[in-house]
Amino acid sequence: MGIKQPYRLIISGGGTGGHIFPALAIANEFRDRHPDAEILFVGAHGKMEMTRVPEAGYKIIGLWISGLQRKMTLSNLLLPFKLISSYIKAASIVRRFKPDAVIGTGGYASGPIMLASTRRKIPSLIQEQNSYAGLTNKQLGNKVQKICVAYAGMENYFPKEKVLLTGNPVRKDILNLDSKKDKGLNHFGFSEKDRTLLILGGSLGARTINESVLGGIDMLIDARVQVIWQTGKMYYESVKAQVQDKDLRKIRILDFLKQMDLAYAASDVVVSRAGALAISELCVARRPCILVPSPNVAEDHQTKNAMALVNEDAAVMIKDSEAKDSLVNESLKLLFDEHRCNKLKENMSRLAKPHAAKDIVTEIEKIIGIQN
Repeated sequence: MGIKQPYRLIISGGGTGGHIFPALAIANEFRDRHPDAEILFVGAHGKMEMTRVPEAGYKIIGLWISGLQRKMTLSNLLLPFKLISSYIKAASIVRRFKPDAVIGTGGYASGPIMLASTRRKIPSLIQEQNSYAGLTNKQLGNKVQKICVAYAGMENYFPKEKVLLTGNPVRKDILNLDSKKDKGLNHFGFSEKDRTLLILGGSLGARTINESVLGGIDMLIDARVQVIWQTGKMYYESVKAQVQDKDLRKIRILDFLKQMDLAYAASDVVVSRAGALAISELCVARRPCILVPSPNVAEDHQTKNAMALVNEDAAVMIKDSEAKDSLVNESLKLLFDEHRCNKLKENMSRLAKPHAAKDIVTEIEKIIGIQN
């Protein structure tokens, strides 16, 4: 016999889209199966999950928590107090909400809530997106029932018997993109006659990618390609100011892409950072891509993520330090090489895991004791 419904779930993770979007995909899949489920998110005050999660229709509580800064700051001095305060609040949330299971997708906020839950012996699962396990998840590995991962070889970081290779959950709306091509082009006011390049810097934007595109903007205009350029909020005004005298009839500059499915559907080639979620989405979307790994991440894990595709001839990689010289040039070369694009698509398809959210929710049901 399983636990009586409605089921209660706490999901925690955030800081970047890479932690938030998998959490939302898991929540949506669980709610599809159990429509009356009560799902509560726990995030970090001031981080993007505090707006993205309510936009998706879920309740979220914020903790006073942040990571260790690389240089000496007041934030670092406050860290011990933040940890204690967050743990006390997390323990109180768990006590009051009485979840049937707790799910962590990484990021600062998931540490206190997962620790508070595992101490109370509540069934728990973590989902690790990267080929290199994050600090929070590594510390929780011994305490949780199950660890869902996106890359092979994660037994190096976690107890082998708990690890399950599911892939990263991606939003459902990118599962059938070919049927949305016309809708995507219309949404951006584009023609099907011209090739379309999608430029993404991750949920917070990427300075190197933006500067590389600014440096090559005239080449893009001369090549008469259509461009969807997501700059990130921080860079948006500065980018707009620097291109105001250019012919932007075929270029759409946005701070954030809400309808990512239509952007993928409209595009022929994508330029992207090599965050784990971005790579998982690109494989499911089957969009030929040029990956520019961020150098500012733990253990250079974005390069490892990118190389997992490059080694299968499923993506092109350009180093961050070389992007300004070659990114726009290589993008145009790939955009007009249909044979190469088709080869990359074919190889990406083999790496795609479109059912990750379903597989993870099935594991959650097992640790709760739901009989299907």
